[in-house]
Formats: sequence, structure tokens, C-alpha cells
Amino acid sequence: MDVAAKLASLLGQLNTVIVGKEAQVRDCVACLLAGGHLLIEDVPGVGKTTLAHALSHTFGLQFSRVQFTADLMPGDLSGVAIYDRGQQAFVFHPGPIFAQVLLADEINRASPKTQSALLEAMEEKQVTVEGETRPLPSPFFVIATQNPHDQLGTFALPESQLDRFLMRISLGYPDRAAERELLAGADRREMLAG
Repeated sequence: MDVAAKLASLLGQLNTVIVGKEAQVRDCVACLLAGGHLLIEDVPGVGKTTLAHALSHTFGLQFSRVQFTADLMPGDLSGVAIYDRGQQAFVFHPGPIFAQVLLADEINRASPKTQSALLEAMEEKQVTVEGETRPLPSPFFVIATQNPHDQLGTFALPESQLDRFLMRISLGYPDRAAERELLAGADRREMLAG
């Protein structure tokens, strides 16, 4: 099977899960293949998380999801070194950032300090914790979702963070035909589990 046919098959599979958003799905795949990162800006409930799951599942990539909240600390993302009595040494426990696809869900709900924990990872595909630099898996693809800025409890992303995203998209609400298909069809999360 040639590359174009394989890509068409992958897009078709994704479009059975994310209904009525062919252009956005194509942009997401292009962003992944280009080695960039993706920011999805939209209201809750339009399929942002399902899209991230579907993308990682379709491409067979290791997936990790972090719900960004005001109390999330940088170490919760990158990992920490904990003293192990048996080894009489500090042992590094990697955080959820050590995945091929990282969903940073509602990234603008975390403090700027925690948001900045992604800067090195997104730019250099590595994380430095306690003076040691560790490479991230390849590919390393961040899909961040962002709520509208007028919602309570959100922090604006700094320009240095926005600069790390290759694409910014919005899914929007489905049209009438897509909404009917979503209501009549199987649960999209169950489709991914199968």
C-alpha cells in the first residue's frame, strides 16, 4: 500500500470517530506528521479530547492525558526523583510527559509556572529534572486544549508558549447531519476501545 492510500485509510478511520470535521482532522494529522504541536481552542464538549485519543490510537502511539488545574505543579508533569532506601539513591519516576502523544487538557487552567514546564519539552524534545536531561520519546506530539479566555479560572498562554504550537484550530459545534449521526451512532469512546 502506498503512502497516499495509507494516509487516506487513516483519515477515513479518524473521520468515523470525529464526525463532520474532515478539514480539522486533516490539519491535526498534518501537524503530527510535520513534527509540530497542536493547540485546540474551543468550548468544552465539542470532541477535543476524543480527537486526541483517536489520533494516538489510529497511529498506534503511546498516549497520556494531563488535566491542567490551578494546583498542578511542574513536577506533576515532568516527574520527580524519590529516594529509594533499597538502592540508597534517588530514583527518577517519569511523569506523564514521557509519552508520544501528550494531551494537555485545558492548559490555560494551570498557572504560568506549570505551563512553562512544557517549554523545553516542546522545543527540544527533552526534559531537564534535577540537573539531568532526559530525552522524550519519538515522536513527541503535544495536543493542548484551551478554554475561552473569558471563562473563570483561566490564565492566558504566554507568547513563548504559543510560539511552540505549529497549528491552532477550533472544532466548533457539529452541523445538523453530523449531530444526528453522533446521536444515532455508537459512543465514540467505545469505538476507540474496540
